[in-house]
Amino acid sequence: MNKFRIVFLILIGLSLLLPVQVQAGGKAWILEIKGAIGPATSDYLKRGLENARDEGVSLIVLKMDTPGGLDLAMREMIQAIIASPIPVVTYVAPSGARAASAGTYILYASHVAAMAPGTNLGAATPVQIGGFEFPTDEFSDKDDKENVQDKIAKSTGDTMTHKMINDAEAYLRSLAQMHGRNQEWAAEAVRESASLSAVDALEKGVIDLIADDIPQLLKRLNLRSVKVLGQERRLETKGLTLQVYQPDWRNRLLSVITNPNVAYILMLLGIYGLFFELYNPGSVLPGVIGGISLLLALFAFQVLPVNYAGIALILLGIAFMVGEAFAPSFGALGMGGLFAFVIGSVILIDTDTPDYMISRPLIGGISLISLFFFIWVIHALLKIRSRPIVSGREEMLGAVGKCLNNDGEQLQVYVHSETWNAEASAPIALEQRVKVVGIDGLTLKVEPNSPNP
Repeated sequence: MNKFRIVFLILIGLSLLLPVQVQAGGKAWILEIKGAIGPATSDYLKRGLENARDEGVSLIVLKMDTPGGLDLAMREMIQAIIASPIPVVTYVAPSGARAASAGTYILYASHVAAMAPGTNLGAATPVQIGGFEFPTDEFSDKDDKENVQDKIAKSTGDTMTHKMINDAEAYLRSLAQMHGRNQEWAAEAVRESASLSAVDALEKGVIDLIADDIPQLLKRLNLRSVKVLGQERRLETKGLTLQVYQPDWRNRLLSVITNPNVAYILMLLGIYGLFFELYNPGSVLPGVIGGISLLLALFAFQVLPVNYAGIALILLGIAFMVGEAFAPSFGALGMGGLFAFVIGSVILIDTDTPDYMISRPLIGGISLISLFFFIWVIHALLKIRSRPIVSGREEMLGAVGKCLNNDGEQLQVYVHSETWNAEASAPIALEQRVKVVGIDGLTLKVEPNSPNP
């Protein structure tokens, strides 16, 4: 009896050591990432992985072509891939595509890294982490790489920057260790912005395979072992049904409003709309548009690397330009406001990533338009306010007419082509000129405007 127990336990142990197969005949979802990586990209991937788990998807193919993007969004995507119970295959395609900067990190973090012919990866020094050029010209060719790096670290004097560079290198190395990929080249990609073609990446052990298209990719993935959540799995990709996962309306909206240029315009629309609503209560439309725009802008800024000093300078600049209209200072307030507005707009997005910088022509155009618009509109509003009142109760005060009837106790006067009942504080003669000094309901209070005839 004990022998049977021992054999049974041995069989169980062996079964646990065998790779788990991903069942054939399932579904494989294709998630497409094209362009800069940002909050919308991260949201798209995380939602895709969650929905894939609920739908029982067997494999995720992350088709990628990116120049890089925001560090925070990249790390959120990597965390989602590592925590995914579904194998994720990152495939850099089509030919001519790239996985630069943040894309290299995502490729390293994936369970399988694949590329199409004619693609490249690398330049993994994120601008947020270490956006500077190494001054290598001052070093001799005889210096080896380690000595050069030591001298560079001493020459720059930027301790914080090098801490961040070291952190990025350690991060990419840890991702390489997780899936048995080339760690030394990972360090070169971070410190030297090294890049590789697909063929060279395969030779150096940076990626796992090269495939012309997704059907060939699935064919070459068949029976490949991968480690998912610490457990070995064997991919069974024959018969998988391919389906492209499309972003939902929420992700499309997030993609639009997290464009820095769009978020910037929404913020200005919100500020201007609320300003004009407060200046002229009851307009309604400026307030409605401004409120909606400002909320959308705040939602976008919540997930973008925003410099709040930039927002403060923009608000200060608008306040100065408004002040120039109310209290002319021979251009001091106006030019100061324009300067603050431009500087605030330039530093609003706290990153040097080209795809997430606000367009300089857009900043210049909006700054000039804002200056002239505020000065012209505010001057026009002040001019309108200084004009005499032409309608309503207030316009009647001070109006001049004449007496039509003073028989008995009923006094009637003729003012603005209308006959009014009136009360007078002094006797009024017929045809005498009168001046309106008050209104009580439909009765005018008048006084003589000229001596009795």
